[in-house]
Amino acid sequence: MSCVRSSDFWRGAASLFCSVAVLGGAESAYGAPPPLAVPISSEQVGPGGQRSFSGYLSSLERSNFLLGDLFGVRTALSKIGVSLAIQETSETLANVTGGMQTYPAYDGLTQAILQLDTQRAFGWYGGLLNASALQLHGYNLSANNLLSLQTASGIQGTPATRLWELWYQQKLLPEDRLDIKIGQQSLDQEFMVNQNGIYFMNTMFGWPMVPSADLPGGGPAYPLSALGVRLRYRPINSVNALVGVFNGSPTWTSMGNSQLLNPSGTYFGTGDGVLTFFELQYVYPSLGMLEEPGGSGAPLGGTYKIGVWYNSLGFNDLRFDNTGLSLADPNSTGIPQTHSGNYSIYAVADQMLWAQSDNPNRSVSAFGRVMWTPQGDRNLIDFSMNLGVVYHNPLPNRPDDVLGFGMGYAHVSPSASALDADTAFFSQDAGNWAFTPVRSSETYLELTYLAQVRPWWQIQWDFQYVFSPGGGIVNPSNLSQLIWDEFVVGLRTNILF
Repeated sequence: MSCVRSSDFWRGAASLFCSVAVLGGAESAYGAPPPLAVPISSEQVGPGGQRSFSGYLSSLERSNFLLGDLFGVRTALSKIGVSLAIQETSETLANVTGGMQTYPAYDGLTQAILQLDTQRAFGWYGGLLNASALQLHGYNLSANNLLSLQTASGIQGTPATRLWELWYQQKLLPEDRLDIKIGQQSLDQEFMVNQNGIYFMNTMFGWPMVPSADLPGGGPAYPLSALGVRLRYRPINSVNALVGVFNGSPTWTSMGNSQLLNPSGTYFGTGDGVLTFFELQYVYPSLGMLEEPGGSGAPLGGTYKIGVWYNSLGFNDLRFDNTGLSLADPNSTGIPQTHSGNYSIYAVADQMLWAQSDNPNRSVSAFGRVMWTPQGDRNLIDFSMNLGVVYHNPLPNRPDDVLGFGMGYAHVSPSASALDADTAFFSQDAGNWAFTPVRSSETYLELTYLAQVRPWWQIQWDFQYVFSPGGGIVNPSNLSQLIWDEFVVGLRTNILF
């Protein structure tokens, strides 16, 4: 976890916060919300464009949007190259077991995306201007009750209305082999993405655990973003290379809750270190690949990625102070050692395993993602993993439904665990026999079913079981025991307006 910047002069004031954060768990970013598709033109809206109310009602079963053409608004915007999409995600989660108490809670997210296609607007090829906003509401069950590292929902956050992304993208070179994006960006939209992982509700199928726990403020991921530049180059059709350089933190300081520090999403900082990403992607079959005569059908597609990120900020040691004593030692200065920089490497895979010969939409795919950092002295989580299997079109006559089963694993770094052990030792040495567990790891399983009720309406049932929440932490409601394993049930609905 990052608790200081290399240029900070008030490190002493930061030490108390860092010690508490190490003992109680780091602030995490949240996973990407359900994808929101923006219509390229008014034709994509579907047959919901009737301007009479009766025509609108009769078209609801076929329209791609609940409000169809917005009674002509989308058509008018399309003529000047503007597209608009709004989506409401609402969910109820409840932990049947575990947590500080068994508790049901509602939370929701409203997304709005406005895009301008420069070619349709004024004849400039390859340009796209994007602005998006979020409205988060409801109760954050994961942060206030579950206290798990790998939070149960990717849309939960601090209630606020905030800017999310604001960027311009330009295609370059023949065949659009290069494109550049500049502006305020949320990195979970492009980097480290598992395409089959986005169907799940748990946060870590979106933005994974290592950067969530180890980057300042959880990193520039939903509902945060950071100013920067991203280049994507396609040297051959099957390979993409992504390079990104961004501000090192989504807020002006690593102290405190990043969402409260930047509640409007309008912090456009550039002097907070540098966060660099590099990702290499391989896709099969690639664009333009021809099927051989006599072949047995479409090939089983797959996407593979490897990548690394590096952050240039200063990071606090999780165990030792600036004199080499344990931070739990009564003789400690309370000022952690500082380390320059932080990095992690990762690999991502999505692979189709089976597709029905006469109905390729019915298929089974597997996915996985692993992340590791060798710098355990400054990182709460040194390894995380997500795996899963997704069954598309599992039931007859329901071509857009998805059934998925997945898991996530997060390992607490040796330095963080060692500080827990030091805390227990020095507490007992001082005659304080308080229950002080040593954190190790957290694992969860998730079973989910996503039903496409209408083109504009999805309902999702979800079941999660968390082993050793928080890696094994004390229950604040009962200081003599750990938080028990958690069984969480959820119901989510997505409505595209």
